[in-house]
Amino acid sequence: MTDINASLQFWCGVVGFTVWYDRPEEHFAYLSLGEAQIMLEQHCPGDRSFVNGALAQPFGRGINFQLAVPSVDEIADRCARQGIALFWQMEERWYRQGNHEVGRRQMIVADPDGYLVRCMQPLGTRSKRLPAPS
Repeated sequence: MTDINASLQFWCGVVGFTVWYDRPEEHFAYLSLGEAQIMLEQHCPGDRSFVNGALAQPFGRGINFQLAVPSVDEIADRCARQGIALFWQMEERWYRQGNHEVGRRQMIVADPDGYLVRCMQPLGTRSKRLPAPS
């Protein structure tokens, strides 16, 4: 990440994580939200880092992090109030898992460095729907 303070504002102020512990002198914070945990560490050239290639924004191309959150609507509201555009608009989606489907109310937003964060609330399970007859 390029700015620990901007990232903390997003992950804590928008998504709802809390700082479990931090080391400001190392530009590091360990965050938690329910059972989800994430470590943030600002990239500082010359410091010890976990960078395995050239960095270019947006970071994390091709991945998204899924988080089960207490209220996806509250996160969407905070995004709107802070002028943060959603990458994927709010939707209700059902995914097949074997002989049933699991539902999600979800949306995706990008953090300040471009990492995609899928915030979702489970909607439960239902019997798998059969395709409509032709």
